Amino acid sequence: MTLTLTDVTLTYPDGDTRLTALDRVSLDVPAGTLTAVVGPSGSGKSSLLAVAATLVTPDRGRVVVAGTETGGLGRSEQAALRRDRIGIVFQQPNLLPSLTAVEQLQVMAHLAGRPVRGARGRALELLDAVGLADTADRRPHQLSGGQRQRINIARALMNEPAVLLVDEPTSALDHERGAAVLELLLRLTRERSTATVMVTHDRAHLERVDGTVTMEDGRLTAAAPV
Repeated sequence: MTLTLTDVTLTYPDGDTRLTALDRVSLDVPAGTLTAVVGPSGSGKSSLLAVAATLVTPDRGRVVVAGTETGGLGRSEQAALRRDRIGIVFQQPNLLPSLTAVEQLQVMAHLAGRPVRGARGRALELLDAVGLADTADRRPHQLSGGQRQRINIARALMNEPAVLLVDEPTSALDHERGAAVLELLLRLTRERSTATVMVTHDRAHLERVDGTVTMEDGRLTAAAPV
């Protein structure tokens, strides 16, 4: 399994007590598959992504990313793991307004300390993979919402992650564009063998994904086998 959470519990301070965000959560996501996480607001979906991304350390349990157990890692080691092995697609693309589409991707390679010479070629290849080869030199204000989200996805794949974590990718899109983004995520997951977790409120088209888990009050209450 490329992404494995085992018996993960996460709590936050809440006055004199602690609020349980994740309650003994276990989840296995094999390489080349996409698992959707659904559930009401406040159920723990975002906390699940944060723990999987090593942005938050759980109180208990194991998180294994691409064979690396994250519990014993220091902050710099966690940052390196996120940079090299985890791609994160945020709900809002947050593209840098002064950069072109290809430069949005190239900057990821720069932050990872990878050679700049090969970065443009890989960035162009990824833009082509998401159907935006002809927008390489456009800036965010020249792109539609769906195009910006596709660049957001391509940017997350720039450093060849083993795990792809996606937060509400269709929330700002209409039904047709949302379906297109989901199809894109499914295709890229299979082509690039990522273990993909997608948090979503949109239950449309979920019959296409490999597995669905439902979060309620910090627990996984239902699961479809991958």
